[in-house]
Amino acid sequence: MTITAPPRHLRDFYEDPAVPVSSGTPRSLRQARMLAAALGRGAGGATVLDIGCGDGTAAAVAAPLLPGHRIVGVDWSQDALRRARTRVPYAVRGELTDGGLPFRDGAADAVLFSEVIEHLVDPDSALEEIRRVLRPGGHLMLSTPNLAAWYNRALLLAGVQPVFSEVSLRAIHGRPGTEVVGHLRLYTARALREFVAASGFDVVRLAGAPFHGVPRPLRPFDRLACARPQLASILLLHARKT
Repeated sequence: MTITAPPRHLRDFYEDPAVPVSSGTPRSLRQARMLAAALGRGAGGATVLDIGCGDGTAAAVAAPLLPGHRIVGVDWSQDALRRARTRVPYAVRGELTDGGLPFRDGAADAVLFSEVIEHLVDPDSALEEIRRVLRPGGHLMLSTPNLAAWYNRALLLAGVQPVFSEVSLRAIHGRPGTEVVGHLRLYTARALREFVAASGFDVVRLAGAPFHGVPRPLRPFDRLACARPQLASILLLHARKT
């Protein structure tokens, strides 16, 4: 799920087929439902860019809820694009910096930006480029892990590194979990709202979603936490270009 050409040591990391490039279906489904509601029933023909599409899972989950709309997957990683093309009709290479996305100004009606922003060195430039390719009033559907998730608050009190945070690209240190996925930045609900608003968007809604990596006995609590986005595992934000 990388969409900017990272420094050389990160490029090899993101082209490694063992690095996860998709996240859980529950998050993708909730995000797709938000987008379908935003585009409206009966309306067709919208262009939706799934920027940082990874293996195409999020676009494939969204497609049945977006009949008549054109979904285009975009990613920097050639390995991710090879996998995405088995799930979505259109998948093209592009990046958010160093030349920008291969789309004209205002080309898109909506952008899916799923579990990408936490991987970026320069998220400010990324949102500037997304804003460029969106039409006036176009929709941004952004999802990202919540630094202040309910269990992270408890872990910090216990002196444990929060889930989703990483101190190395080679191994997990000081926190639960086994997968290294390359997270560089993490957001709380408040920080995400402020950042997106400062980037030229009107925040319409902030919702929560569960995290597929939560241990099974704790999943009921994780679903309950979605009612309060500030505590949820995953933040789902809907914004519109001003």
